[in-house]
Amino acid sequence: GWCPLSPTGAQTTQLLVEPPWRPAVLWDRVTLTCQGSGTAGATTWYKDRRRLSQQGRDHLNVTESGTYECDRPGTGLSPPVRVLYDHLVLQVPARALLEGDTVTLRCRG
Repeated sequence: GWCPLSPTGAQTTQLLVEPPWRPAVLWDRVTLTCQGSGTAGATTWYKDRRRLSQQGRDHLNVTESGTYECDRPGTGLSPPVRVLYDHLVLQVPARALLEGDTVTLRCRG
């Protein structure tokens, strides 16, 4: 089965999304948190593969739609997270889902 790793035990860089729904939508006031066992406070942020000026902080308040990634020395680049600006979106919880799980979906507009 799926076993979640704690931030201290993670071997890769991950992006946590708040509020915890995918796809993330801009009008939810999305905050991204870069996690991993790499160097804290040395985070590099990317939007659409371009480096952002906000560096060093582990949190990013998203103000534009796009695809975001973060890099932590020691654990590398995170998987990408897309933040959309759509008028209607069907969302699922931002966690690993397994066959047979009961899932709450949100239709937002």
